[in-house]
Amino acid sequence: MYEKILVAADGSDHSKRAAHEAVRMAKANPQAFVTLLYVIDYEKARTEILHGHSSEEVHLERRKHLVPLEEIFRFAGVDFETKTLHGVPGPTIVKHANETGYDVVLIGSRGLNALQEMVLGSVSHKVAKRVQAPVIIVK
Repeated sequence: MYEKILVAADGSDHSKRAAHEAVRMAKANPQAFVTLLYVIDYEKARTEILHGHSSEEVHLERRKHLVPLEEIFRFAGVDFETKTLHGVPGPTIVKHANETGYDVVLIGSRGLNALQEMVLGSVSHKVAKRVQAPVIIVK
């Protein structure tokens, strides 16, 4: 049974499904604790601020993405915390997961087409390759 569960989320439908899977896992172990991780991409944040958005507006916009995910855990009665980090999403998730020692990592599939994934690589693919714990990619 998994005790320390990490859900790397971006607010997408795939990350909501990953949150629901984490709830199912957490319900199987009374000691389970979930960390909901959101990584603020430096490049995107910088672009938003350069386009006239204040840093407070950017923070509130990001916060709106997390509220529905937090509600999934609250409604299910699962112990969780929300953690926000800054950086490039893939490497930041990998570093945090490996340093913290989670039992399992759940991440939503972004749904890139084959060409985009081949050229760019998806965050979920990078996480699955480099995290030392089992990784579940949820579609």
